[in-house]
Amino acid sequence: MFEVLTPLAPDPILGLSVAYNEDSHPHKIDLGVGVYKDEQGNTPILKAVVKAQHKLLAAEKSKTYISPQGHQGYIDGMLTLLLSEKSQALRSNRVAAVQAPGGCGALRILAELIARANKNAKVWVSDPTWANHIPLIGSAGLEIQTYPYFDKATASINFDAMMDTLRQCTKGDVVLLHGCCHNPTGADLTNAQWDEVLQVAKEREFVPFLDVAYLGFGDGLNEDAYGIRLLTDNLPEVLIAASCSKNFGLYRERVGLAAIITKDTANKQIVQGQIQSVARGIYSMPPSYGGALVDMILNDEQLKHEWITEVDEMRNRMKSLRAMLVDQLAANGADRDFSFVNSQKGMFSFLCITPEQVREIRSQHSVYFVESSRVNIAGINKQNVKTLAKALVSVIK
Repeated sequence: MFEVLTPLAPDPILGLSVAYNEDSHPHKIDLGVGVYKDEQGNTPILKAVVKAQHKLLAAEKSKTYISPQGHQGYIDGMLTLLLSEKSQALRSNRVAAVQAPGGCGALRILAELIARANKNAKVWVSDPTWANHIPLIGSAGLEIQTYPYFDKATASINFDAMMDTLRQCTKGDVVLLHGCCHNPTGADLTNAQWDEVLQVAKEREFVPFLDVAYLGFGDGLNEDAYGIRLLTDNLPEVLIAASCSKNFGLYRERVGLAAIITKDTANKQIVQGQIQSVARGIYSMPPSYGGALVDMILNDEQLKHEWITEVDEMRNRMKSLRAMLVDQLAANGADRDFSFVNSQKGMFSFLCITPEQVREIRSQHSVYFVESSRVNIAGINKQNVKTLAKALVSVIK
């Protein structure tokens, strides 16, 4: 049977990791895979997570399945974090949600739910978007279209073109929006631009689909939630896929949330049953461990405060790394202005160099990142930033 299968091209990011590991260069630099790294290049376990692990170990009495929707404390805590305690959708009991195996799991569950509701729905994604959006959503059988988002020539959002395209959406279309810290570009909508998106969503009656993977890494937990809260407070239907991989550092625990803002409580009950049915058909029961940890952190004031402090520290460090890189590029004689890197947010930046230049910096200087020019800012540190800046300047002159 399997002899009919043909080889697939290697995943570009996973392939980079293999190449990096095989490189013997003593000063190689990995800016590919999107994980947070500290100054020593390690991906740390957050202190709040360590404390929650100890509490869970002492309190857990069984390894039986948890409920099909997941830990209710986790769901409630995440919804409050994303939507706020003042959320009209929460107060009016219009939110259906399940704990999912990571942000990827949440995206796929919601894509399957869309297909159940309208198999002919178009899903609009930004150009560019995170590469895995396409297979995760497209594999549910949904048609995918793109809207303009980022202009490499100006290193900025092409907002007019984006809005012109969104005005072509029809009722029932779904528009995927990055809640904050856009992956791969790091270029985020302003609050005023989110306001315009809301107006077009009302006019065209499309359904926003928010991917929230980096809450707190842009300007702050509440600041980063502006667009999320604006849309969920003012539209009848919104989809949210959230991840705890980055801001809780729970990459390998695969902790996510799939949530749907519904028109009313009666519809919420129907959607809750449908989304649990989707999950049942994919993985049956959700994993417990990571969700239990987030539940403990978000519902314990001391642990929550410690976690927020750690998120603030990670965000501020990444901002300082951006400034450091921009300064070093200028100091090494870069013949173009890279100050746009300072205005980008979160873990990633688009350097706006060519694929040929990316390949050259990899082959000549052992600096690894994807050909789109997306770099993981958290892979930079005080020890490698000068080497990185010199290498970049050498290939762009």
